[in-house]
Amino acid sequence: MKKTSRYLRLLFIFSMLISMTGCLHWIHAAQTYRQMSEFDRYFAVSAKEDFTVHFKEPKLFSEDFVALAKLEPSSETRTADGNKLWHYLFRKVDKDNKLVEPEISFYCDLTFGKEDRVNDWTFSKMFLQIAPAEFLEASFRSLGGAEINEEKKQLRAKAELAEKIAADLPKKAAVVKQLGEPLEIVEEEKLQIYRYMFKLDAKNIEEGYEDRAISEVKIMFDKNTTELVKMSGRFAGLKISINYRDFLEDDKKVADSH
Repeated sequence: MKKTSRYLRLLFIFSMLISMTGCLHWIHAAQTYRQMSEFDRYFAVSAKEDFTVHFKEPKLFSEDFVALAKLEPSSETRTADGNKLWHYLFRKVDKDNKLVEPEISFYCDLTFGKEDRVNDWTFSKMFLQIAPAEFLEASFRSLGGAEINEEKKQLRAKAELAEKIAADLPKKAAVVKQLGEPLEIVEEEKLQIYRYMFKLDAKNIEEGYEDRAISEVKIMFDKNTTELVKMSGRFAGLKISINYRDFLEDDKKVADSH
């Protein structure tokens, strides 16, 4: 009876630790979210060939990303200064889920430094074709006023709280030149929706989460101006949806609507 009682106590403690560990990953994500309300204090942005968010007081560990996204990186290397670099590679696929040739791809990189906490999050030049740097930064900044859905582990940003920008929206011809022809084009009254599929070059995908390696990207163009106005997609478990016009200055928004 004593052995059985000890076993049950150990089982209970073990179960609690598993539960607490799962909560801890979300806590680290929530701590990072709270930092977004003081974006310039906790983050910096650099944009040249690629786009990088720098974490000044990082809270997220590498294990948090795997636990929340259920996906490991495509590859892991070391930087010149000894930091761990995770590389997530997304390749375009056709309707049969086959890689297209010549290859069309984009990547996201995560760099982890002291205590295995994330230092930098980098998006490749190709990714900026569907999420231009100015709008990607505005989207990150808008997370400071996001609503938290604890049940779904989601953040819903409020674009009206973000600073407005005067950047030009990309034209359809320029986007398609980089991404190639879509799998499907859906015609709506004012929009053309181009649907693309990308596959993450992932390893050791947790059973039941295989679909997270597939990224369906929907890009919406204004029929009159041919400008890119909306984008939605899922990248390594991260859902992103941006209405670019929400971030435009009022005079720029009016000009683009004519």
